[in-house]
Amino acid sequence: MFINKASDGRNNVCGIRIAQLRKEQGISQRMLADQLQLLGLDLDKNAIQRIEAGKRFITDIELQVFARFFSVSIGELYGS
Repeated sequence: MFINKASDGRNNVCGIRIAQLRKEQGISQRMLADQLQLLGLDLDKNAIQRIEAGKRFITDIELQVFARFFSVSIGELYGS
């Protein structure tokens, strides 16, 4: 059987770390979405909320932009 969810039922393993990084920078989900749009990633506040809650999958392209925005490696988004 194909498993496409984390063991805790989340659709991604990076959302928790993205939320932590966002909160460390003191920015809202809407502000993050606005900043990511300036980098060419078309996400809105609702998409950010769903990513952080683990309800939305994240593409590799999106991971690259999140990592660039937060100045971390993609591995760090995974918690590595």
